[in-house]
Amino acid sequence: MRSVKSFIAAGAATLLSQATFAADMAIAPPPYAPPVVEDFGGWYLRGDIGFSNQRVDRLNNALDATTTSSVQTNSFGTAGIFGLGVGYKVNNWFRADVTGEYRGNSQFFGKDVITFPGGFGTDTYHATKSEWVVLGNAYVDLGTWWCITPFIGAGVGGARVSIANFTDQGITNIGGVTSPSLAFGDNVAKWNFAWAAHAGIAYKVTPNFTVELAYRYLDMGDGLTGDLRTFDGTNAINNPTTFKNITSHDLKLGVRWDLTSPQVYAPPPLIRKG
Repeated sequence: MRSVKSFIAAGAATLLSQATFAADMAIAPPPYAPPVVEDFGGWYLRGDIGFSNQRVDRLNNALDATTTSSVQTNSFGTAGIFGLGVGYKVNNWFRADVTGEYRGNSQFFGKDVITFPGGFGTDTYHATKSEWVVLGNAYVDLGTWWCITPFIGAGVGGARVSIANFTDQGITNIGGVTSPSLAFGDNVAKWNFAWAAHAGIAYKVTPNFTVELAYRYLDMGDGLTGDLRTFDGTNAINNPTTFKNITSHDLKLGVRWDLTSPQVYAPPPLIRKG
C-alpha cells in the first residue's frame, strides 16, 4: 500500500514540474496568414506617343455663296502625337488624369469641283495643321487578368488648332474662257472645345510601372485661315476659309509610373512570457 502511494506522489510531482517548465516556454505565434491588400490608389505620371488619322467634314468660304454645287475631296497626312500628364488612381476600378499633348504638323490636300452661274471650275488646296490639346480624362478599369486590364474612358478640354501655309490654286471656265488663280491665307490659331473617347488595354509590368496600348477618338472643332488674298495682296472681301469639324482616330502607346511605393508587410516579433 505504501508503494502505491509513493508511485502516485512521484507521478504528481513529475506532472507539476512539466507544467511549470511549459509555462516558461515561448508561446508559439498563430499560423501566418498574408494580410488583405487594400488598394487605396495614388498619384501617377504618364507619357504617351502615337500617330493620328485625321478627318475634316469640308472647307467653307464666303465665296461659296456664289456656287450652285460643290464636291470636295479632302485628306490629312499622318502626324505624330507627344503627350504628358498627371493622374490619380482612386481604386482598382476608377482613375482620372489631366494630359497635355502636342500634335505635329500634318499636311493637308484638298480638291473642290464647283459650278456657279455662267461657269465651272476647280480649286486645289494645300495647308499644314498642328494642335496643342489639353484634356481632363476619366477611366473605368474593367478588371485584371494575368496583369492585363482593359479600360474605357472619356475626356473633355480644349484644342488650339493652327492652320498655316494655306494656298488655293484655282482654274475657272466662264463662257469658254479659262482663267487660273492663286490665293493665300494667313496663319491662324484658335482655341476650341474638344472631347475624346478612349478604349484600350494596360499591362502591369511591375507594381509601379504600367504600359498601355489605346485607341482614342478626338473631336477638336474647327480650324480657320486668315482672309484669302491674291499674290499681289488684293483682298476684295472678308473671306477666311473654315475647316469644319476636325476629328482624329488616334493610336497611342503610353506608360504610367505609380508614385505610391508598395507597402512591405513585416510579421510582428515573437513575444516571450516570464
